[in-house]
Amino acid sequence: MLIIDDPQQLREKIKQLKQQGSEIAFVPTMGNLHEGHLTLVQAGQKKAAVVIVSIFVNPMQFNNAQDLLNYPKTVAQDCEKLAVAGVNIVFTPEASSIYPNGLNTQTYVEVPLLSNCLEGELRPGHFRGMSTIVNKLFNLVQPDYACFGEKDFQQLAIVKQMVSDLALPIEIIPVATKREKNGLAMSSRNSKLSGLEKQKAPFLAKVMNRIAIDLQAQKTELSILIDDASNDLNNAGFNTDAIHIVDAQTLQAVSCDSKEAVILMAAFLGETRLIDNKVVTLNPSKINI
Repeated sequence: MLIIDDPQQLREKIKQLKQQGSEIAFVPTMGNLHEGHLTLVQAGQKKAAVVIVSIFVNPMQFNNAQDLLNYPKTVAQDCEKLAVAGVNIVFTPEASSIYPNGLNTQTYVEVPLLSNCLEGELRPGHFRGMSTIVNKLFNLVQPDYACFGEKDFQQLAIVKQMVSDLALPIEIIPVATKREKNGLAMSSRNSKLSGLEKQKAPFLAKVMNRIAIDLQAQKTELSILIDDASNDLNNAGFNTDAIHIVDAQTLQAVSCDSKEAVILMAAFLGETRLIDNKVVTLNPSKINI
């Protein structure tokens, strides 16, 4: 496995691979890798002979300086996991090489509408930073395929729209959320949970699945489903941050034209913010908005 931290060296290696006719699958990450990330690698290996993983904690998508400072950096351990997984190249640049002129004058990419709703309202600038770095990494890696987890549902939707709007020759591969045996969605943030919190954490997915069943039955108003779920989480020791039920394609309000809805969950357990989501197929004639 080759570890590269210099963008120019990466460009030269990519040029060699392209000249050899190699297809490339790309997995962008911020490190602190777990089994969920490795499923993205496996999805890439099914598509291309060469898999490249980036590890870069992107300062442009943090609107809280303390969160950026506290973000776990485990590059050495991450590279060991990726080597065992059979990754070909790991790209580990420094912020100074990605943003040589700093962030204040950095050109950015922003996907309108999708970036400014839901999580975008709670975290101003986050998705601008995400779409900018993903686009920049796409330009460096020039992948044929790029793998993204469905756990970050809004992020995936934004990347797909960006690729379409900018006519990038990249196929986005959505990868299903990897879960613990108890149903908890795998996340780098789970390592911050205390022992007691880890026991409670699966309740988020349990509540989400109950919403999904009720939503498919389509007998209860969406606002009531959300209020009941929020109360249940808070009574169980969570601090509900946001629960949304929106059109899975547009991320806007569910309408009679909606074919699928997505349930988006976000709640704090102690100091840790957990997220999850589930897509539900709708019968438009029965939607109870």
